[in-house]
Amino acid sequence: MLDSQATKAPPSLLYMVKQVELVVRSHLDELVKPSGITALQYTALTVLQRHDGLSAAQLARDSFVTAQSIADLVRSLERGGLVRRERNPDNRRELLILLTAPARELLARYEAPVRELEERMVRDLTAHQTEQFRQALSKAWHALS
Repeated sequence: MLDSQATKAPPSLLYMVKQVELVVRSHLDELVKPSGITALQYTALTVLQRHDGLSAAQLARDSFVTAQSIADLVRSLERGGLVRRERNPDNRRELLILLTAPARELLARYEAPVRELEERMVRDLTAHQTEQFRQALSKAWHALS
C-alpha cells in the first residue's frame, strides 16, 4: 500500500503565497506594534517613503488595500501625526498624502528590524536563490496585474 503522503499533490502556489503573506504580516504586526501602528499602516508608510505625495487611490493600489480601507488607514495615520494631506496644486480637487517628520523617524527606527525579518525569511536561500525568488515574485505580480 502506498503512503498517503507520497500520493498527495503539493499545496498550490496560491496557497503557499498566502501562507507566506500571513506569517510575514503577523511578524510585522508584532514588530511595529510598540509604535502603535499595524503592518498595513507600516506598508502604506513605506509606499509613501518611496513615492511621497500620492493620492488615496494611488496609495490604495500600491498598498494592496481597497479604497475604503485606505480612507480609514489614512485617517488613522493622520490622527497619529504620521501623514498629512494637502491639495494637489495641479488638481485642486485631489488631496495628496505626504509623510511627516515623525513618520520618517518611525521608518528609520524600523528599517533594520524589518530588514532582519526579511533576511530571516530567506536565510536558507543563497544570494542567487534570493534574487531568483525576487524576480519570480515580480514576474508573478506583473502577470496578474
